[in-house]
Amino acid sequence: MLLTFGLAFAEVPQKASVVDQAPPVTSACEAQAVHGPLFITESCNDPELSKPYVDVRRPGTMTDKASGVSVSFTYVHGGFSGTNARFSFYFPTAEKYKDRFFQTTYPTIGVEDAAPGCPEIGTSTCSVVFALSSGAYVVSTNNAGGVPAGGPLAAYRTNAAAAKYSRLIAKEIYKTDARPRGYLYGASGGAYQTVGSMENTSGVWDGAVPMVFGVPNAIPNFMASQLLALRVLRDKLPQIADAVAPGGSGDPYAGLNAEQRNTLREVTRLGFPLRAWWQYATLNGGGFWAVEGAVRSIDPSYVEDFWSKPGYEGKESSVQAARVRQDTTVKNNGEGNELVLGLEPSKDLLNGDLIIVDGPKAGQSVVITGIEGNKVKVVNASGITSGTAVRLDNSWAIALEYYSRHQVPTPHEYGWDQYVKRDGAPLYPQRGVIIGPILNASSAGSVASGRFHGKMIMAESVLDVSAYPWSADWYRQQALGALGDLSGSFRLWYMDNADHGPDIAGYSAGVAFEHSAHAADHIVSYLGEVQQALLDLDAWVAQGIAPPESTNYRIDAENQVRLEPDAELRRGIQPVVTLAAGKTSNLSSHPIAVVKKGRDVIFWAKAQTPPSAGKIVKVEWDFEGDGRFTSQAVSIGRQFAFEEVHRFVRPGTYFPVVRVTAQREGDANTSFGLVQNLTSMRVTVR
Repeated sequence: MLLTFGLAFAEVPQKASVVDQAPPVTSACEAQAVHGPLFITESCNDPELSKPYVDVRRPGTMTDKASGVSVSFTYVHGGFSGTNARFSFYFPTAEKYKDRFFQTTYPTIGVEDAAPGCPEIGTSTCSVVFALSSGAYVVSTNNAGGVPAGGPLAAYRTNAAAAKYSRLIAKEIYKTDARPRGYLYGASGGAYQTVGSMENTSGVWDGAVPMVFGVPNAIPNFMASQLLALRVLRDKLPQIADAVAPGGSGDPYAGLNAEQRNTLREVTRLGFPLRAWWQYATLNGGGFWAVEGAVRSIDPSYVEDFWSKPGYEGKESSVQAARVRQDTTVKNNGEGNELVLGLEPSKDLLNGDLIIVDGPKAGQSVVITGIEGNKVKVVNASGITSGTAVRLDNSWAIALEYYSRHQVPTPHEYGWDQYVKRDGAPLYPQRGVIIGPILNASSAGSVASGRFHGKMIMAESVLDVSAYPWSADWYRQQALGALGDLSGSFRLWYMDNADHGPDIAGYSAGVAFEHSAHAADHIVSYLGEVQQALLDLDAWVAQGIAPPESTNYRIDAENQVRLEPDAELRRGIQPVVTLAAGKTSNLSSHPIAVVKKGRDVIFWAKAQTPPSAGKIVKVEWDFEGDGRFTSQAVSIGRQFAFEEVHRFVRPGTYFPVVRVTAQREGDANTSFGLVQNLTSMRVTVR
């Protein structure tokens, strides 16, 4: 266990000043509009969360296995009487404390204690160790049981009530009247929560860092569009990935038939990053299986309409050909939720239904989440036994791949412009309900509007295959419209070569990325960026020190995010690195070289950090593209050029990678605030 508490110490006796102390009596919080969400301020009282209690208080220690850093703290646990809302607080020692707290969130997290390790999608060992090492205490909640079980308390109200109550506990522990400054952050669905929290509260948190935010209509449409591309482009994905890889042709549409070209263009315009097709072999729509049930429940007639009514794609011959309905039996049960079938199912049945035909569960169905030979993985294999007759049916799965066409949102989200005519009329039949905003509001309390309170640094990834990168620009546009000048309250930092997961360790752990091979040769973590953003927010709030400027970017005609190639112009906080090979460093930037085996090859790299973003502290190389990096000694500084020599002993095509790491203070020994970038080139060895 990474998380250990000092059980040798006796628990502190429960005292009224800690256990039974309620917030000062104030007016009740109210909604700002009829049927609107409850608006929480620092001084108002949430009527359903008005009776906090503490049931545990004790000293503890915790070690982050990845960094080796250990911290000591006072652990305080409690909740709110009459509800399922629970909280845990982790307070650093008095000499470490800097009058601030950090709070991370994720909507489906239903436990309040820190989970071991990372990634940081909720409170975890690494988030607690970072916070306490930075002089901040940690606020963590169970979201009243998580979405959807927690109902209206799950989106932001439990988090807000815990944040407000934590200030009373902090004042008692540290014997001070100073108001702790607070900062909320969360990734993906946690970004929905974070944005919703800042729009539906004022004064509860001083700032926030939403990470890999998606537009309100992202779910289920971004996931579904990825699945459409995976099916239609299955045989062409290797060449598409190669075309957009370093030194590739640059034309991902070459060699595609009309349906394939149209599909790739559609999914690209919806926002899937072209360069992210490097991981095509392991993409599976992410958590699509977890959200498609909401579509079926809210829009149950869609599947029948899709396959039977004019205007829907179910009438097209190529779509009909992809529809699969097969009858078979379960031969036996594999490990976990794996079933061995009497036939080898079509690959198009991924995310389809396994319908139970006989036995006590006849008529029920489960979603197929994986296919390998005659083995399938399902969401839940409980009660499905050897000899059970089943039917495999992808009617819903295929229909949902086209769902985004029938979900043109209001207000405008420009990834959907391709689905409307010049006069604004939709090209395809529209459903009576738009699902995305409903799911957005269930996680966040309301649909994102841009009218946030406090300060915000939004962290977005350019290669995100789940929350398409233009989403952050959309939110910036909403905030500009709602608030006007954002220079004193908002930053948007794009991270190139970063994906949906905050910690690169998530790849090797199979978290969200399904064990993508050699992920470290393609992407970097954005966890250090988020850590630095939290520190910069506090400097902004407490001292008026403005953080580095927003990243300079543009959204092209295909809704792809394009960054400036030069660090001075790009801004943000991520270093920029370039790579070439040859006899001199004065080379063309075209990332390709042809060399002979057994000959020394000189690689030249240049790196620079944006203004006020810190110094480069580490340079690493992976010449063979096998995910194993070796460090090169560097002189710490904002910019420099460096070289390395490598000899390839076997013919083939290689993609050497150089990765650089920057840190705000130029500290090469710290585990926190490490901001990375990488680049690669193509080398053909003959």
